[in-house]
Amino acid sequence: MVEVSNDKKNTVEKKKAEDNKKSIKNNKNKMKVTINDKVVKKNEKKKLNEKQKGNEKKLKVKKTLDKNSDDKKKIKKVKFGGKNQKQKKIRTSIHFKRPKTLKLPRNPKCPRIVKSCFRKTLDKYGIIKHPLTSEKAMKKIEEINTLVFICDKRADKKKIKKAVKSLFGITCDKVNVLNRLSGDKKAYVRLSPEHDALEVANKIGIL
Repeated sequence: MVEVSNDKKNTVEKKKAEDNKKSIKNNKNKMKVTINDKVVKKNEKKKLNEKQKGNEKKLKVKKTLDKNSDDKKKIKKVKFGGKNQKQKKIRTSIHFKRPKTLKLPRNPKCPRIVKSCFRKTLDKYGIIKHPLTSEKAMKKIEEINTLVFICDKRADKKKIKKAVKSLFGITCDKVNVLNRLSGDKKAYVRLSPEHDALEVANKIGIL
């Protein structure tokens, strides 16, 4: 009987010890949870404070902007006297002319190409282009004492006479002109009886 009572006592003590351990564990867990809750609450409070500060700053900025805009409006009102009412212009004539606007002078990136830039000046080398060496031209040299030249289409008889005299040192009796279909001018230059056409042709290098 004594042994049974001892066993019962031991079991009761064991149970008590286990209960104590469990209660200690639970208390520890509760403490951890409470600490975590406190940290979370602190962080939330900080965030709220920061938000409130930011909102206050924004409100201050808004107020200053509104003040500035109000001041500007007041200045405008003082300048222009309330609303900007445009006065209607009374027209006394039937005709309407457009108002003169600003017209700036032309400022081209490159100058306009003018044909006169390309037109060559007519000098003695430009008037007479080259002598003709066809069979008909050769016949004229032998028979009529005339030389045949191809000239610029802008040259006239007097200019051709002068050019021949200055280039070859020949005096001409007469100059006949024929406009070709190609756009050139054919000049028949009859030499004076002092000069022989064959000799002059040899000098020039026609023959």
